[in-house]
Amino acid sequence: MNILIIGANSAIANAVARRYAARHCSLFLVARSENRLQTQQQDLEVRGAKRVGIHLLDVLEHDKHAEAVKAALAFFDGADIDIALISHGSLPDQDAAETDFELAKREIDVNGLSVISLLSQLIPPFKAQGRGILAVVTSVAGDRGRQPNFIYGAAKSLVSTYLQGLRGKLLPDGIHVVDIRPGLVDSPMTAQFEKGALWSTPELVAANIEKAIDGKRHTVYVPGYWRIIMAIVCSIPEVVFKRLKL
Repeated sequence: MNILIIGANSAIANAVARRYAARHCSLFLVARSENRLQTQQQDLEVRGAKRVGIHLLDVLEHDKHAEAVKAALAFFDGADIDIALISHGSLPDQDAAETDFELAKREIDVNGLSVISLLSQLIPPFKAQGRGILAVVTSVAGDRGRQPNFIYGAAKSLVSTYLQGLRGKLLPDGIHVVDIRPGLVDSPMTAQFEKGALWSTPELVAANIEKAIDGKRHTVYVPGYWRIIMAIVCSIPEVVFKRLKL
């Protein structure tokens, strides 16, 4: 299989890439750290990847998104992209972003608008090939606006709503869309938080992602218990919910 991973430097994306390397897939990695990309490239080749290409991209530079997709298409040399996984993001300082619009706008761009921009570049080649899977890592935070992280959650909700509409729009074209919603994951992005029983690892999340993509799931909560947790959270009446600092 030919697999494009955007946001490849993230812990989850790297764990997913390792799983596909073990399946001897060809991988094209897009991220903003050249040193880390080069290290990943060598690691994945050792782990069994058929081929590994890399491309530098800062997702906030929207005008360079088309170039990144073209580079992936060139690397695969006319062959179809079987899977495109988008897995970048950042966790904002909620209190700071509430009163600093520029910071809020940047975080919504990183976690939301940049994803839609990248998808808009991926849609034409996927429609042309008439098949493939578009998978995006969103978050359970997008299910409801909670006090501690509603700016991050708003951006993820934007993407999930977009994916829901896109899924139906691309159905006649043979393209499947997967919305991957992780819960709490122990990674560099969450290093400042105390960890507890509900926390998962990038490796466990990656295994769930691989299974969801293979099974062509629509919306997957990883690990699965987050579907139950978020169903409970979403069922709380607003008159009560607005008082909770969940």
